[in-house]
Amino acid sequence: MTTLDASHPSSRKRGAAAAEKADDPLMVLSVDKAFRVLSAFGRQNPTLNLSQVAAVTGMDISSAQRFTHTLTRLGYLSKDQQTKRFELTAKTLEVGHHFFRSSRLVDRAMPYLMHLSKETEETVNLTMLDGTDIIFVSRFLSRHVLHTDVIIGSRMPAYCSAPGIAMLSRLPEEEALSMLDRSELRQHTPSTIWQREALVAKIGQARDQGYATAFEEFYLGDASIAAPVLDHRGRPDGAVNIAVSCSRYSREEVVTRFSALIIATARAISRI
Repeated sequence: MTTLDASHPSSRKRGAAAAEKADDPLMVLSVDKAFRVLSAFGRQNPTLNLSQVAAVTGMDISSAQRFTHTLTRLGYLSKDQQTKRFELTAKTLEVGHHFFRSSRLVDRAMPYLMHLSKETEETVNLTMLDGTDIIFVSRFLSRHVLHTDVIIGSRMPAYCSAPGIAMLSRLPEEEALSMLDRSELRQHTPSTIWQREALVAKIGQARDQGYATAFEEFYLGDASIAAPVLDHRGRPDGAVNIAVSCSRYSREEVVTRFSALIIATARAISRI
């Protein structure tokens, strides 16, 4: 496992967010720190020792020790007594479970997503914006193999995903541009559209045509087409997308076959 330190990108991002929240008089910083500890764990860091927790979260060792101890006592972390490394427990799934049980969007979208999945026999996703990322909140898999490791709860940068561009296209222009400016724009693959001027043009195109596409922009071999789900004010509530393999469809076929379906499904779920 890679040794983590305060220069790690996730450490800098969390540190900047913590500094911003410190100016909020109503912010309970201890709650913020507890969630920063939980968020430190993931696919790249399934287990962490105390010094690594401190480095990723931007805490000192003493604070990291108190928070890991408390979260262990509460059942959200477990500690290996031999290696002294921490990892998440299954209890952390409770928060996600409560979201799925209470989300009106997920509940409203479910029958339409199931219908779209059966009609296309392709992978269908429901995503939402979370900061400058999209997060997958529902997913119906195809029998066709996709070379991605996406599961419910996975995140991707909004700017290089079809759902992200679809949702950005329905935000006020200043708000969409602000999100681009706050994003860590970089080229994930040779096909990533990541320069600001090109992204602004892509968002405008998505706004005009009602859907967005992304071809191998984050995962090689992955093609995606998405349309925004709107709330009663016309703002993006989420996005529906179909993901297929580039080996099975050309770019033109993705648009021809799925654009009308994806737009109709998103409109059916929308509250306008």
